Amino acid sequence: MDTSGKISIITCRAAIAWAANSSLSVEEVQVEPPKAGEVRIKMASTGICGTDDHTIKGLLSAVFPFIPGHEGAGIVESIGQGVCSVKPGDKVLTLIMPQCRECSSCLHPKGNFCEKQDVLPSSGLMLDGTSRFICKGKKIHHSFRASTFTEYTVVPEIAVAKIDDAAPLDKVCLISCEVPTGYGAAVHSAKVTRGSTCVVYGLGGISSAIVMGCKASGASRIIGVDINEEKFPWARALGVTDCLNPQKLKKPVQQVVREMTGVGVDFAFEAIGLTDVMLAAWDSCHLSHGVCLIVGVASINSKLSLDAPMIVSGRTLKGVCLGDYKTRDCIPQLVTSYLQNKINIDPLITHQLPFDQIHKAFELYHAGKTIRCNLLF
Repeated sequence: MDTSGKISIITCRAAIAWAANSSLSVEEVQVEPPKAGEVRIKMASTGICGTDDHTIKGLLSAVFPFIPGHEGAGIVESIGQGVCSVKPGDKVLTLIMPQCRECSSCLHPKGNFCEKQDVLPSSGLMLDGTSRFICKGKKIHHSFRASTFTEYTVVPEIAVAKIDDAAPLDKVCLISCEVPTGYGAAVHSAKVTRGSTCVVYGLGGISSAIVMGCKASGASRIIGVDINEEKFPWARALGVTDCLNPQKLKKPVQQVVREMTGVGVDFAFEAIGLTDVMLAAWDSCHLSHGVCLIVGVASINSKLSLDAPMIVSGRTLKGVCLGDYKTRDCIPQLVTSYLQNKINIDPLITHQLPFDQIHKAFELYHAGKTIRCNLLF
């Protein structure tokens, strides 16, 4: 049901990043109707992901001013011409990684880095490089083509996943990003094996989901690494067996991990986005069969340098985006698994706040006092 041409501009509240490293400003914005191939969504909830914070700080490529946020759940309000996979009233998740189902990446059995993005997902633009937001007469750009820190947003159809009508929208926004990125990295990308040893660098939201995936896969030992020891209790509750604070060690953390395991871990995960931590994760792996998975998004222009002679030993270095899931096909299945009690995402939600308390939510995030804080509209 094409609703284009029958709908008008919506005025609502949104959080805007006017410049790098500036505080978010909650403003009244106008949201234009969806154009061909687009969907306008009334947001119900959105999670605060570290990637949003990095983009606001200018560590990732972005076009200011923009509306941050990408991990969102809501209800389709209207659709543009040609949209056929969703209709008004459907419950949906926004997707940081689209699935066009036409490009070489989408058609290949492996991989999910859709080529219809035009650019890397750290860019802030819609597919056609324009905006559907206006504030104070000025065009406001999108973030990850989603911009979920707003009561209404406009998203390309290829970046929207229809989900089960029974899904609780105050919770399942995590399945838009955190769960497939973290849990999926362990169970789908790495395929962590029963009885294996794992190390997870970072114990924030994504890392916590990685820990859950490692435990669900039957890992015998899960080492968690973070400089914030306040995260250790919830990490242990999720399945971490050993906690390390690199700042309190007398040796490099990767050396300690190798000594703890005797030979290095079977699986290492980096979910912070720092190149030195990526190297530590790589060096934590068993030289012959260890697998190092890079989940964190590094800052722009950063480079990773490896000790070339040691690459031939057999270790695997793999980049992972949203658990390698074909997003529109697979993420709705994760929602169904949650509804069937096959995956429990509830422990990952430590805080829920109304949207007008977004600044408090970021304070909790910066203080390391939350796994994931959901903003409710």
